Amino acid sequence: MRRIVIVGNGPAAHRLVERLRAHGHTGPITVLGAERHPAYNRVLLGSVLERSLPAESVRLPEVDAEVRLRVTATGIDRDRRVVCTDTGEHHPYDVLVLATGSRALLPEITGLREDRIQPLRTLADCERIGGASGPLAVLGGGVLGVEAARALLARGHGVTLVHPHPHLMDRQLDPAGARLLAERLSKLGVELRLGRTATAYRPGRLILDSSEVVPARLVIACTGVVPETALAVRAGLSVRRGVVVDDQLRTSDPHVHAIGDCAEHDDATPGLISSAWEQAEVLAELLSGGAVRYLGTRAVTRLKARGIDLVSLGSVSALDSGEAEVVTLSDPARGRYAKLALRDERITGAVLFGFPEAIASVTQLHDRDLAVPADRLALLLGTPTAVPEAPVELPDEAVLCRCNNVTKESLTTAWQGGARSVPDLARATRATTGCGGCVDEVARLCTTLAQRAEHQEEGAA
Repeated sequence: MRRIVIVGNGPAAHRLVERLRAHGHTGPITVLGAERHPAYNRVLLGSVLERSLPAESVRLPEVDAEVRLRVTATGIDRDRRVVCTDTGEHHPYDVLVLATGSRALLPEITGLREDRIQPLRTLADCERIGGASGPLAVLGGGVLGVEAARALLARGHGVTLVHPHPHLMDRQLDPAGARLLAERLSKLGVELRLGRTATAYRPGRLILDSSEVVPARLVIACTGVVPETALAVRAGLSVRRGVVVDDQLRTSDPHVHAIGDCAEHDDATPGLISSAWEQAEVLAELLSGGAVRYLGTRAVTRLKARGIDLVSLGSVSALDSGEAEVVTLSDPARGRYAKLALRDERITGAVLFGFPEAIASVTQLHDRDLAVPADRLALLLGTPTAVPEAPVELPDEAVLCRCNNVTKESLTTAWQGGARSVPDLARATRATTGCGGCVDEVARLCTTLAQRAEHQEEGAA
């Protein structure tokens, strides 16, 4: 009976334990987590910061494993197959999984002391930021920076968002979509400084390269992350940007695997929760005797910011490559914009801003690599006849709630167990309790399941 030790207690590790048990692994599993908190969903930190969700609500359910909190792995003896910790303990393993995540990349700014700059990576970070007063500055206009700025604004802070690129979320959005996002944030009250960098800090003031002075009692750094690879380096494993893994998520030592933010597969460290979950699923099946392979994850980014419906799918470069059919719908008066890049009738890239009715259908088409309907406009407008399939016809593993990784199968099981409404399903599965973007899709599933049950009863009568 193989002993599995997992270093890290984030969403990737938590999902791996869940799926190992689901695939029938009965051996001992030990999870080593450095934080004092039990496992929680980092995707929802913006909602915790905003106070729309309490910290307790983002905690993940308990798993069938020995979970050790406030324990840091300090070394790996690969010959003896033992993990050493800062508590002096030694954990033997047959299989070791590194799920060490990533750490915030903090900028070096003249005069900015540690007590005046704060990353946003953990619940402890949320607690510290929550205690700040006065105007704040957010560095970095990627997904996390935009979510943080919106959350802090909702808490009543004056917020200035400083981003070195000409448009926001430059890895996920084309210029037109980014302009609409900037306009929306500005109307909400966020001060934007695009194409600017911070060069110095004085008490209560952040100085930009334009010499402009931005009021900031605290600076929140959303300036990128670096895979946490120190443990792997000390163990002599192959490391480039991340811990290098193959299609079986094996490192250069066949007894050691890596998943999540710390893993580098096919020269990429995507840093997406969807990648971590898919890697966890694949590895769980592999360790349970399956013959699957990890071949990468389709990129899906949904902004979790109150009042902003925005999703980016696939590669933003595909939108302007000139090698794809491009469908564009621009309605700036209503704050709506959509752009789809299609190849062989499949979606290779997309930006949807202000089209909540279309997000679920377009995302499922992209995830499942299905042909889009001939009526592209109807699809974008969310016309029911344009939706290729009702949720009940999706495969069981289709994820409807991305914030909490809730599948159609989980929702169907909960519905059959008596959760017959969206609020009931939310309590049973946590679906819709994140950004809320899946509410319509979950409601459709409820309706479809109810109709199917009614027809079955009529047939039986």
